[in-house]
Parts: sequence; C-alpha cells; structure tokens
Amino acid sequence: MTKVLVATTKPFAKVAVDGIRKVIEGAGYELVLLEKYTEKSALLEAVADVDAIIIRSDIVDAEVLDAAKKLKIVVRAGAGYDNVDLESATAHGVCVMNTPGQNANAVAELVIGMMVYAVRNFYNGTSGSELMGKKLGIHAFGNVGRNVARIAKGFGMDVYAYDAYCPKEAIEAAGVKACDSVEEMYKTCQVISLHMPATDETKKSINAAVVDLMPKGALLVNSARKEIIDEDQLIELMQRREDLKFITDIQPAANEKFIQLFPDRFFSTPKKMGAQTAEANINAGIAAANQIAGFFKDGCTKFQVNR
Repeated sequence: MTKVLVATTKPFAKVAVDGIRKVIEGAGYELVLLEKYTEKSALLEAVADVDAIIIRSDIVDAEVLDAAKKLKIVVRAGAGYDNVDLESATAHGVCVMNTPGQNANAVAELVIGMMVYAVRNFYNGTSGSELMGKKLGIHAFGNVGRNVARIAKGFGMDVYAYDAYCPKEAIEAAGVKACDSVEEMYKTCQVISLHMPATDETKKSINAAVVDLMPKGALLVNSARKEIIDEDQLIELMQRREDLKFITDIQPAANEKFIQLFPDRFFSTPKKMGAQTAEANINAGIAAANQIAGFFKDGCTKFQVNR
C-alpha cells in the first residue's frame, strides 16, 4: 500500500489533518503522522518506507532523501520551497511540489496589518498617518502580491507593481499600475511590499541603492525571505535616513541590532506568521494531499518545482 507521511515540527491544525486523512485514505493510501519531532533522526527513521511526504517548513535535504528509499514525491504545503534540496531530489528521482496560492490571502492580510501598525507609529500613543492615498509598490506580482493589491485598493491606496516575469498587461488587468523598472517603482512609492523568492538573482538585491530611491517617510515591508535584504546596507541606510521604517515577517539575521538601533522604526514578528491562519493551514494541507493523490492516480505534475 502507498504510504504518505505528514512530517511537521509545526503541526497542521486538527481539522487540516482530518482533511488530509480523508483525501489520502479515500484514495486508498495509508497516512502516517510525525508531529512536533525535535530530532532529525526521527525524520530519517520515519521516511524509510514512505512513498510520499507532506511538509511545512521542515528540511528535506540529501540525507533525508538518501534515507527515503521508496520516496517518489515531496509536497511543501505552502508557496516557498527553499527548505527542500531540489538538486538532490532530482538526482534521487523525486518530484517536488509546492501549493501556490493556498496561503496567499493570509500573508496579504498580515502585510496590510503590519502596514497599519507601522504608519500608526507602532501604537505608541502618538499621532500617525493613514494608508489611504499612499502609493504602494508591490515588488513581484504573484499570488500574494495580487492579494495585497486587492486589499490595499480597498484602503484607498494607489497601487503600483513591478515584476520582471509578469507581463505589464497582466498587472494592469488587475487594476494596478505597471512600472517599467525597479527604480521607477521605488522612486514613486512611499510603501514597498516585497514578495520575491530567494534566488541567486534576488539575494541581497534589496540594498541601499534601491531603497534610498524611496520618497521621504518610506516604509519597507518584507513578507518573503530574509535573504533578499542586504541587511548591512539597510542598517547603514536607516542610520542616515531617520524617516525610513522597516517591518518584516521574517526575523533578520541582525534582528537584535535592528531592535537596538531602531526601536521606533523597526518591527519583526517573533516567527514567520504570514501563513499562520486556520484557513491557510487547512487549504495548504488539503491541497498537498490532493496533489499527491493526483500524482499517483494520474501522473499529474502541475505544481512540480524541480525537473
């Protein structure tokens, strides 16, 4: 019998697990749970005889893949998949998928919530400002970026976007102004929201040169990956520009330094919280289960991220 492992140090909600079980067992497969494990050895033992794995932020590296002799597919319940060694998975003949869009609204709502928190001076009792009428630039117009745009327009924000891989026509069809370059968007917008993955191209691409283009009273928001920020350059820039605020859902490597230097201009959630809603939890988990069922039943690889 095909065996599917759900391996999660941060477990799915019970209702999500129940939904995953319904899909997996309904397809005639066996479901195995490994929740709240603290040692990698537990994961290595659990993968030994499974055909498929559903994970969240759990690491699937070469050692895990070596231990999983029967493994055919890994599904990351979420959009990002940098916790999976794609090169090793391909070498092992393992299909890797993500579940794009399933947590997009949850992340977008957190982004807007953090924006309100920042422009209201972190609720410190002083007079802040409003989002209405502000120009918002969305850097990378994927599932999360589109949802941020949708909500921001409801706040009365003037929404712009730049995405090197999304056609200008597609951006404008969503009622958003398409910028021709990164520089144009950063010069135009008081608020920038980052939504790109961490790749060789994007790592440390958000540096002093580009952020310094932003108008006075700038707010930089990161709900993507910490690696895209050049932290040393951003710290240096924030020391020069006392009008610049930085809020993030991913603690920077230099988190304590940011807190020490900019207590009234920096905020980070204690851990990545963008997808931490009951709805996103359920959506991503059940989507992962359905993708595994489709893979074994029909050979469907629609959301495969390695080749």
